[in-house]
Amino acid sequence: MAQHTDLGRFGEEEAQAYLRNQGYRLLELNWRFGKEEVDIIALEANTLVFVEVKTRTNNTFGLPQEFVSKAKQRHLIKAANAYVERKDLYYEIRFDIIAVTLQPQKHLEHIKEAFYP
Repeated sequence: MAQHTDLGRFGEEEAQAYLRNQGYRLLELNWRFGKEEVDIIALEANTLVFVEVKTRTNNTFGLPQEFVSKAKQRHLIKAANAYVERKDLYYEIRFDIIAVTLQPQKHLEHIKEAFYP
């Protein structure tokens, strides 16, 4: 398996553990809608949270959250709309980013309301 795939999987596992420890209920992992994918869909109280996880070895080329482009945001919003429609859900919706950096030491940052539809 490619090194970047292993890195991404590690970051997603870290994010899942973090969210569980924070009291979130994880509903879906790597949920797909066509070509779109949402890393984590979770419920926090009465809010449906769509989480994009970005993992980097270090910050040499920028912070992980800086790699969630406007195009990626549009794809996440499209997938979120499809999810809510298919499941016929009526929750507040939020888009978060969890940024994981491994060096110089492991660091996880949860950015709530990282962007808006």
